[in-house]
Amino acid sequence: MNLWQSFMKRQTLPGRFLIWRVKHIGHRQFVLILSMIVGLASGFGAIIIKNSVHFIQHLLTSGFSKDLHLYLYFIYPIIGILITVLIIKFVIRQSVGHGIPSTLFAISKKNSIMRRHNLFSSIITSTFTVGFGGSAGLEGPTVATGASFGSYIGQLLRLNYKTTTLLLGCGAAGAMSGIFNAPVAAIVFALEVIMLDLTMASLIPLLVASATAALTTWLLMGNLTLLSISLKDPFILTDVPFFILLGILTGLVSVYFSKMFWFVEEKFSKTENPYRKLIIGGLILGTIVFLIPPLYGEGYATVNNLLSGNYTDILNNSIVYKYRVNDYYILVLLTVMLLLKVVATSITFGAGGIGGIFAPTLFMGATAGFIFSKSFNIFGLTNIFGFPPLSETNFTLVGMCGMIAGVLHAPLTAIFLIAEITGGYELFMPLMITGTIAYITARYFNPHSVYTMQLAKRGELITHHKDKAVLTLMKLNTEVEKDFTTIAPETSLGDIVKVVAKSKRNIFPVIDKDKMLLGIVLLDDIREIMFKPELYDEVYVESLMAMPPTYVSSKDSMDAVMKKFKDTGAWNLPVIDQGKYVGFVSKSKLFNAYRKLLLAFSEE
Repeated sequence: MNLWQSFMKRQTLPGRFLIWRVKHIGHRQFVLILSMIVGLASGFGAIIIKNSVHFIQHLLTSGFSKDLHLYLYFIYPIIGILITVLIIKFVIRQSVGHGIPSTLFAISKKNSIMRRHNLFSSIITSTFTVGFGGSAGLEGPTVATGASFGSYIGQLLRLNYKTTTLLLGCGAAGAMSGIFNAPVAAIVFALEVIMLDLTMASLIPLLVASATAALTTWLLMGNLTLLSISLKDPFILTDVPFFILLGILTGLVSVYFSKMFWFVEEKFSKTENPYRKLIIGGLILGTIVFLIPPLYGEGYATVNNLLSGNYTDILNNSIVYKYRVNDYYILVLLTVMLLLKVVATSITFGAGGIGGIFAPTLFMGATAGFIFSKSFNIFGLTNIFGFPPLSETNFTLVGMCGMIAGVLHAPLTAIFLIAEITGGYELFMPLMITGTIAYITARYFNPHSVYTMQLAKRGELITHHKDKAVLTLMKLNTEVEKDFTTIAPETSLGDIVKVVAKSKRNIFPVIDKDKMLLGIVLLDDIREIMFKPELYDEVYVESLMAMPPTYVSSKDSMDAVMKKFKDTGAWNLPVIDQGKYVGFVSKSKLFNAYRKLLLAFSEE
């Protein structure tokens, strides 16, 4: 047996495969194969979550009288969230988190490593939350599932951060492609929301994963889409001013969405007892759904009714059913429904449910677009200026684009998604107009999307700005230097000289017995007196030390650390955690680490 055979025999099966792969398959070809596998898994994930939720909803809502339905709408969401809370606490025993924010956090702070329970936890918990009527979407959990599979493949095959991140993005794109049957929009989503770089090295695997996922869902489920749309009215130039106004409206509604979402989240975060959250949130959510049944579940049935012109059907099984013949009452109800949708979604999350905000965003966008066009048509406002009536279907569709662009800060995703699910690009121009204006309007008031708000506040958000992205990826705790010789405040000058003679540093931190930093002694400050033996027993550290200009914590973002270096002009700053001295961080070492990471981040 030769040396190579002996080496291979000692390897595990995965190890043997990796060695064989390096010898026989190039890296780029291997990534393409993996992206296809990830896309296939993401497609299956979309199928499982779709069918599971629809099965539960059919089971819970079929075969009951209309009057009983109202009371069941009050009870079901509480039961679903209770099941979700119990599964998380006793089965998963770890925080599940909400899909896309969790994915972004994994990229920026966890080396794209997602916990293994995300392979199934998001599917299970969101199925019960949404299936029982929680007012949330399934896109976020599906994205988390696909992304976690890509992350798991990267970990299993010991791939580097950049390749693992790419596979994570492939999983996210595959999930979006599978659930919407929109492969092009899914690629744009991965580039725009997941923040992957637009290079050929990333684009081709995304294409493969997205197409594979779309084919998987199409082969197993047929050409079924969440939204049933058939465009009847063409785009006309006289509608342009109204699409501009719709962009402003959906932009403002997007601001309302974000502000209300975080307001409700903050209120629930103040309550630590999960069962108290469940009871309070469940009762409020049940009441809202009881009064306005269209807020039950994802809401795609309501969106389809608005798109098809059957808007009176949204009042079915509601206490205001008798008002369906009056368009003015319907507009009032739709406005109330628009304002309460984000409240219902936020409460679903606050009470302990798991889901996404993509579907609620589409729901509100469709409602806003329909209200906008219906109001102009009912009150004859277009006739005043000699314009024809507005197409309610077209404005309902474009309204969804405006809300996605405003809430997610993803105008390209919004444009391509709505264009793709319509089966054509007849509305591409109004989608561009409304989506762009909505994005600009929303960004003026909210610099960050709902997904990125918390990460941005903590300085943990990866962006397309490479300088900021590299700073986000850098971790301060890996750059802390701990080889500084510490001295006590009662140390004499003579003892300091002995320390200096053995040290290669010119900074000497002064700490007490509890490891608290009292100050620092600089070699330059004692240079003039260290060769005066008559002062060795007369001068002590406490009279020589000085306080550093500031300090940093290992929890500080790298952006904040670099700002402190800039503001103080210092080249070394102490690192203090929980009041304890840890070490020093130097500007020169950070620059070297930054340069290496930038090279790795930028290479194809």
